[in-house]
This record gives sequence, C-alpha cells and structure tokens, in this order.
Amino acid sequence: MHDRTSPDVTPVPTVLAEDGVLLREGLIGVLERFGFSVVAAVGDAEALREAVTQHRPALVVTDIRMPPGFSDEGLRTAVHLRRDHPDLAVVALSQYVELSYASELLDSGAGTGIGYLLKQRVGDVREFASVLSKVVDGGTFVDPEVVRQLLRRSSDPLERLTEREREVLALMAEGHSNGAIAQQLVVSDAAVGKHVGNILAKLDLPPDDSVHRRVHAVLAHLRAEST
Repeated sequence: MHDRTSPDVTPVPTVLAEDGVLLREGLIGVLERFGFSVVAAVGDAEALREAVTQHRPALVVTDIRMPPGFSDEGLRTAVHLRRDHPDLAVVALSQYVELSYASELLDSGAGTGIGYLLKQRVGDVREFASVLSKVVDGGTFVDPEVVRQLLRRSSDPLERLTEREREVLALMAEGHSNGAIAQQLVVSDAAVGKHVGNILAKLDLPPDDSVHRRVHAVLAHLRAEST
C-alpha cells in the first residue's frame, strides 16, 4: 500500500457522495488530510453520475442510501459506474449491515477495487484512510462485521470448515494476504496456505492465485448460502 501522505505521491482524485452535509464536510477533511483530492462532493445519485463523467476520478466514496428514495440509490449508481468504468475503485458506506447490498457490490466488476465499510469505522480516520488506499491499489475490503454476519447466517457447506479455517476465511475477506494472516494468527505461511487450500476445496471453489478474486468468489458463495 502506498503512503499517500508523502509529498512525492500524487493525490488520488476522488468523488464523494454523501447527502448528510456535516458528515460530507467531515469526510472531505479526512480525505484531503490523507492524500485524496476531493474533486467533487455531491449529495445525490444523479449528481454522483455527473461528477464521475466530468472528473473521471480514480475513487468513488459513496453512501449506499441517498436521495431521492433513500434506499439503494448510491449502491446501484456505483455498480453502474463500475460497469462503465471498470478501473474505478469504489468504497460504499452503510449505516447498518445490509447483506443484499454487500452482495450486489461484490458482484460488480472483477472483484477488485471494492470496499464495503460501515460508517462507524470512519471514526478511526487512519484505519479508514488505510482501507481507501488498499481499495485504490486494487484490493478488496469487507467490513469485519459484515463478514461475521455472513458467517453466522450461512449454512452448509460452511459447516465443513474448522474453527481455524473460519478465522482464516474472515481474514481473507478483509483482504489480508497469506503472510499477513500468518502474522495475525501466529502460524507459518505454509500453515495458512494449507488452510486456504482446504477452504477453497470445502467450498467447491477452484484454486486461484489472485487473492482478490479468491475473496470475491468466497464472499459471493457465502452470500448465496445466506439468502
């Protein structure tokens, strides 16, 4: 992940979509502080579409629920934007865990450059900026609480997984590499690799060298099992 606060790093052009004025202004300050250049800050889905067309940003940070209907306008707009601009990184913010929204976002694009984050995480501004940087760099990040609820609601074949494999799966979903998972669980890289192989086999998913595609496939499978 790049250090975007370095003066040698070009700020990331970003479009922010949030209808709450106070939160929008606060997010602008956080983004600018951590190396993201807010080229447009808008309050509804139509303005989001227009801003992306006009500015061609590298990143969109959008609330899921926006005017006029306050349902899933922000999400649907983000999915359409990724269809038109495949390289566009998107981080969706939600007040609550809404699994159907998470699945639609994860089903867009190739499963890279996607983030699904609960708004409560924005309180830790450094963690928030780190997630944005990870997504801009092509990573995938799913809020740990979303992962926990997916795991809780899902049934077979997740019942085939051991407790340790579930821990590895949750960390995979947060976009961690095998090495990072090994560090967090205090085990060897080889052990993590074995767990990942077992997870993919038990979920009937083919091995894939791409971490982000693998995360996308696993979460899509969990989403299907939780409906």
